[in-house]
Amino acid sequence: MKIGFIGLGVMGQPMALNLARAGTSLIVWNRSPDRCEALRAAGATVAVRATDVFARSRIVLLMLYDAAAIDAVLCRGTPEFRDLVAGHVIVQMGTPSPGYSKSLDADIRAAGGAYVEAPVSGSLKPAEAGQLVGMLAGEPDLIAEVRPLMAPMCREVFSCGAVPGALLMKIAINAFLIPMVTGLAEAFHFAGRHGLDVRQLRAILDAGPMASNVSKVKGAKLAGGDFSVQSAISDVLKNTRLTTAAAREKGLASPLLDVCEALYSEAVEQDHAGIDMAGVVKAIEARSDRRKS
Repeated sequence: MKIGFIGLGVMGQPMALNLARAGTSLIVWNRSPDRCEALRAAGATVAVRATDVFARSRIVLLMLYDAAAIDAVLCRGTPEFRDLVAGHVIVQMGTPSPGYSKSLDADIRAAGGAYVEAPVSGSLKPAEAGQLVGMLAGEPDLIAEVRPLMAPMCREVFSCGAVPGALLMKIAINAFLIPMVTGLAEAFHFAGRHGLDVRQLRAILDAGPMASNVSKVKGAKLAGGDFSVQSAISDVLKNTRLTTAAAREKGLASPLLDVCEALYSEAVEQDHAGIDMAGVVKAIEARSDRRKS
């Protein structure tokens, strides 16, 4: 049988393409059919309906935006849910809340299916290059079966125990990543408003001990004013809220993420939802401008 892949958005499409190009026999579906054409050209079968993917696949990978999208594809809460998931391994690669993932795991197992969490760390460029970092959670035999499918998409894959261990690990990574990029945006804002050469700032940062793949990519965007999307502000806001919510559930402080949540919320309110997360600098600029007025 083929491997199913549902959800060909900004991240899902290049991930599925890497699977197809590695020789994986894929059947794909996406709500917007035009996103399927690149997969068709790469040799994948394009399904007319999401249900067709389940009919022709035992393992189905989902790269969907949120819990509502996952539930809609799986027909969760309807009699069709059991028919779809029974006998299937559902590999959930998006970033819903850990609590949601745990309940989905229970529902799928109760319906006669199996469930693996497989969130990834990285944005568009690593997705295109097959250089994401994967995290897996679930039963050991299922992880062993799913791990080879991750190889064309990821440069390294880690087992994170039982569900929702992989999603909690992804959220912990976001607790570092989001403030780091926000701090980088603030540094470029500070330099620009002081009349410094931001391209030189970028060069100095790239040459220094704090340089990373993320800082180099986002620094280039900030220096050049290029906010074409790799990780959209709206998505980062969603992930920030997931992280702060997970902190609250454990009674944890999250002071840096609280500031980030406010800034990304302001960026969305200022109609910047669809630009890259480095564009949070626009919310910082707006705060500075309000102070001047």
